Amino acid sequence: MKRKTWKERIRKACKEAGTYQNYFDNVIDTLSGILETRDNVEQKYIESGAEPVVEYTNKTGRTNRIKNPLLSTYDEMNKTALMYWKELGLTPSAYKKVTGDKPKDGESGGLAAALAALDS
Repeated sequence: MKRKTWKERIRKACKEAGTYQNYFDNVIDTLSGILETRDNVEQKYIESGAEPVVEYTNKTGRTNRIKNPLLSTYDEMNKTALMYWKELGLTPSAYKKVTGDKPKDGESGGLAAALAALDS
């Protein structure tokens, strides 16, 4: 997805969550760039055969099998993006910290639902 599209989606998500402020635009711009680059890395990974492990020949001429560098880059970009999502209050725990409320949908799923059922 292109940077402009990511920017629009992130801004919309912030507004829907009630966490948007005009001064977030620089953070949103940075996050949209990270996500665009991550998407490009994913596309290259798919185009190269989506192999999680590849052969690598080091400077001494020895060939080893290593984790695909594209997969490593994709993972790092996801982790970096997550930090920005949190800063914008767009994860459940970050939303609660920013607003003091549960996420607006209010429905718990997975582990949270199971734990809530135990309390009942």
